[in-house]
Amino acid sequence: MTHASPHQAHQAHQARTADPAQHGARPLPPHTPDSDGQAELLDLDAEVLAEHTAAITAWLPVDVEPRHIVDLGCGTGAGTFALLARFPAAELTAVDASAGHLERLREKAEALGVADRVRTVAADLDGDWPDLGRPGLVWASASLHHLADPDRTLRAVRELLAPGGLFAVVELAGFPRFLPADAPRERPGLEDRCHAALARHHAEHVPHRGADWGPGLAAAGFAAAGERTISVRVDASRDDAVGRYALSSLERLRAGAASALPAEDLSALDRLLDTGGPFSILRRDDLAVRTERTVWAARRA
Repeated sequence: MTHASPHQAHQAHQARTADPAQHGARPLPPHTPDSDGQAELLDLDAEVLAEHTAAITAWLPVDVEPRHIVDLGCGTGAGTFALLARFPAAELTAVDASAGHLERLREKAEALGVADRVRTVAADLDGDWPDLGRPGLVWASASLHHLADPDRTLRAVRELLAPGGLFAVVELAGFPRFLPADAPRERPGLEDRCHAALARHHAEHVPHRGADWGPGLAAAGFAAAGERTISVRVDASRDDAVGRYALSSLERLRAGAASALPAEDLSALDRLLDTGGPFSILRRDDLAVRTERTVWAARRA
């Protein structure tokens, strides 16, 4: 697989974009990702964390297996294909603002032989919603925190669901970590400082990231059906995609945290991101993905 240079970054999953084509429509400033890089990061996330996503879908407390599912902010399909595997009789509507992500999802569906079970819909969830049918299950993974008015979306989902239908919201507890605490040798604790800087960035630009969605679901008229936190640890020795995932993720981390980091930290980070250099993160044998994801399941009351 071809990797972006250390001076490109991969975006987070975005559930809304005013113009889905804008990512490639104008010259990109330094450290701004392209849509292919964003899609690559989402694909790596799906590949490395597939077991944990499957554990979440297996846990969902459905009363009756849904025949129609809506995946809100589907990205390139991590949740889409986990849900199709979990519910083999279901058809699924995949919704995202990015035309590129939806195209990639359709290509995957063709390759997996499930294209006849998937319909893609391009939509900005903060705008007017298209007709999404009457699903028995709505899934929103790492997408609500991107919205300008997530409470509006919670209410819209309640109206959308079939009676007794289930709404599953998955939220990231934080950005994944990959390095040991004492790495790199010349700047121990580098990843912690990058995370602190990114947290300040998110507090300003993505204030709902890491939110507790339980109270919002109750206020929107949902009855709680369950809550679970999945702890993730995947060692590079178990999955050779971990290094590529770490590279793509740390490139994105650099993009969000660069302005708040001292020059010494930026230099150390760039040495990790230099895939041709002796200190490349791809050369390390001590990487592990460490993160948590929480899922709330709620029924239309």
